[in-house]
Amino acid sequence: MQRIRVGVVGLGRLGRFHAQNLAGRVPKADLALVVDAIEDTARSVGAELGVEWSCSIEDLLGNDTIEAVVIATPTPLHAEMIERAAQSGKHILCEKPLSFGLDPTVKAIEAAKAAGVKLQVGFHRRFDPDWRAAVDRMQRGELGDVYLFRTSLRDMKPPSIQYIESSGGFFVDVTIHDFDTARWMVGEVDEVTSFGSSVAVPAIAEIGDIDTALVVLRFASGALGVIDNTRAAGYGYECSTEVLGSKATARISHHRRSHVQWLTAGQAAEDWVADFTERYPDAYRLELEDFLTSVAEDRPVAVTGEDALAAFTLCKAAEESFRLGRTVKLDHRRRNGEVLYEEAGTG
Repeated sequence: MQRIRVGVVGLGRLGRFHAQNLAGRVPKADLALVVDAIEDTARSVGAELGVEWSCSIEDLLGNDTIEAVVIATPTPLHAEMIERAAQSGKHILCEKPLSFGLDPTVKAIEAAKAAGVKLQVGFHRRFDPDWRAAVDRMQRGELGDVYLFRTSLRDMKPPSIQYIESSGGFFVDVTIHDFDTARWMVGEVDEVTSFGSSVAVPAIAEIGDIDTALVVLRFASGALGVIDNTRAAGYGYECSTEVLGSKATARISHHRRSHVQWLTAGQAAEDWVADFTERYPDAYRLELEDFLTSVAEDRPVAVTGEDALAAFTLCKAAEESFRLGRTVKLDHRRRNGEVLYEEAGTG
């Protein structure tokens, strides 16, 4: 298969990681250009990977030989860049969320549809071999009827206060991944009840955000769900999920550097991964491979803009529940095969 020429815009931690994958670990990709507003960053990544670099998105959008773009800029730029990339005929993989607002999110999705280009959203967990193996068995009926879902996402240490101030808030920045996982594994959500605190990192409270959250879900199927998140676990990076069904339980908990436990008198030691790049190298690579396969074979992407919209809406419901101290009930309906959420009332 002919390789697809790709550009990456936004070369922060995740954008650089995507560029490194595209440059040497994704056979379908031909990394053509990397773009960042900071010249030193763009030049450095370009030199590291041996590719052209620029500080202007115009150089990417105006290059007709580039078929696809990976958008990893700060979130406030996502929606506009999706629209511009779509108008330029580029297929798009954009990091989550698509925007901090509902209207810009919908507008970006519609722009991609109107232009006839593919829009995939970066929910990498869907491509992790562990999660995929569990979901495959669930879809074959091996788990039976799901009655309880639990998932944890815990960062070892918080990012900078500067980052948190521009992150869109805890639920949109952190819990959004768990909402997508919940929908993917169990189905649509009827009720969201959330709690939050900033005991672990008091400085986060000073900017009006939280560092830890607990979210309780009631699914349309009748199953219950629990999500726990924190920015400051301390011991390492943990991302784990359990799904309990009438026939079996699926448990995903691979968050150690090795399967070796070191045991001494009265003590046991394990070596945990430190962050998401350590935990998910395969998932991020497979995400890019799947996106480019969708482009090459003209098939639907695995994670759509509507999936991102649903997860974002659940985040806003969790935020409302936390701020107002009540359960948020949701209606979900289908339009053109896609799920749309709206608030139904209060508990």
